[in-house]
Amino acid sequence: MRVAIPHSLPKAEVRRRMEAKQGDIAGMVPGGMAQIETQWVSEDRMAMVIKAMGQVLNGHVDIEETQAVFDVELPPALSFVEPMIAGTLEQKGRKLLS
Repeated sequence: MRVAIPHSLPKAEVRRRMEAKQGDIAGMVPGGMAQIETQWVSEDRMAMVIKAMGQVLNGHVDIEETQAVFDVELPPALSFVEPMIAGTLEQKGRKLLS
């Protein structure tokens, strides 16, 4: 699942906001009780491991000049919630970056 969120901020400000709110990403997964581990693997990429609904989701966020791109691998068992997760990521991501 790929969700691109446009922004008009400097990349450093996007990084700062992502670092400050990285724990909120777990709240973007339906069903509650999600846990997230994040790690900045480069200046512009934050890797994520999300544990939710008995599944482990791997993904990352790439910070680009005009957008932040969330890329999360959904296992087949969770494919039915992709529209909900994508919509929540877009809504909350826009709020974070506005």
